Amino acid sequence: MGATWRSPGWMRLAFCLAGLVLSLYALHVKAARALDQDYRALCDVGTAISCSRVFSSRTEPKALVLTLLTWVPITTATRWGQGFGLVEHVLGRDSLFNQSNSIFGCIFYTLQLLLGCLRSRWASVLLVLSSLVSLAGSVYLAWILFFVLYDFCIVCITTYAINVGLMALSIREVRGPQGKVKGH
Repeated sequence: MGATWRSPGWMRLAFCLAGLVLSLYALHVKAARALDQDYRALCDVGTAISCSRVFSSRTEPKALVLTLLTWVPITTATRWGQGFGLVEHVLGRDSLFNQSNSIFGCIFYTLQLLLGCLRSRWASVLLVLSSLVSLAGSVYLAWILFFVLYDFCIVCITTYAINVGLMALSIREVRGPQGKVKGH
């Protein structure tokens, strides 16, 4: 039996849209910081609470991105802000997969929203599997954030919480409605 379309539900829609907006904001902060090192993002509360420092702390231009109708050089952020700090070592710095973590976030939240619109067992299983990957990435990046960078990033922490919420929704969906007996 094929998949049918349905509403993703207001909770999944809210989580995915919030995650997508935060991921796009992180890209904006990174681009704005590349243009102006003195740029202060809305999420920069103090020296120990700075998302712009987490998103864009070092080096030479990696690529250009179109933002607000101008091309901006994107720097390779902290080692961990690009390809989770792992892709460069495995596939090389110039790999297509060595993108900003925010790009992976945009892809993930879009995938979660689209799969959430499908009513099928395989879509439910893919939702859980992709949520597990996002949780593993969230735990890894939270560890880096707190114990390596010694920073607190409001945007990052919020996306981790969104990922937990999406995981809970995905598990609930794969289990199906509780208390209902098939065939009744």
